[in-house]
Amino acid sequence: MNTSIQPAIDTIEIVYEDDLLVVVNKPNNYLIHQSHYARNITETTLLEFLQQQLGFPLFPVHRLDRKTSGILLLVKDKSFVAPFQALFTNNRITKKYFAIVRGFSPPAGKIDSPVKNDDTGVYKAALTHYTTVSSIELDIPVHPYEKSRYSLMELLPKTGRMHQLRKHLNKINHPIVGDCKYGDRFHNRMYETQFNCHYLFLHAQQIELEHPLSHQKMIFTANFPEDWLKLFNEFNWQLP
Repeated sequence: MNTSIQPAIDTIEIVYEDDLLVVVNKPNNYLIHQSHYARNITETTLLEFLQQQLGFPLFPVHRLDRKTSGILLLVKDKSFVAPFQALFTNNRITKKYFAIVRGFSPPAGKIDSPVKNDDTGVYKAALTHYTTVSSIELDIPVHPYEKSRYSLMELLPKTGRMHQLRKHLNKINHPIVGDCKYGDRFHNRMYETQFNCHYLFLHAQQIELEHPLSHQKMIFTANFPEDWLKLFNEFNWQLP
């Protein structure tokens, strides 16, 4: 499964901008910035793209996985990274994700399972609440079954471990479609061949926070990528 190709885009969608903060809808398969983890990747990073688009540098205050789309907060002045990061470390931010997963997931629940840092090998506590929004059974065989089942899940992570949602959903046997590391290659391949969908179906749809300077309550929402809209239509699922 080739997930290294960046989607062709002309501009990054700016969800919100003020004198300090820029909120963007990050596309699939864009690294936020160069790092040790992605030292072999030479594609344009999100920060490079935004600097070309806006004409000034930006500094991310949290991370989104390369393969995850959705809401990302950045600041124009590096000295304001810490006050915004404090919102995340002090659990004063509410994040909502959506994922398309293999199988019929339970109606609601929580995954309270430690997540291992792939670099250090250290396990840290991690908690994710979830609700199943929609599900479907398709007359498309996927090894070893004659039909295939999928669910749309709303995810509320209460901690922010690396790959937390991808690992948690794999742990309850509902891996995310398009996840080449923690997912199911047979289902990933079916989505490629049947629906021409090549990306991870994990989207950071909403962030709610209190601005650390103005103390104004803010809610930012990111539109779903085209792949998602195509499947909502194909599966007759309502847009969340």
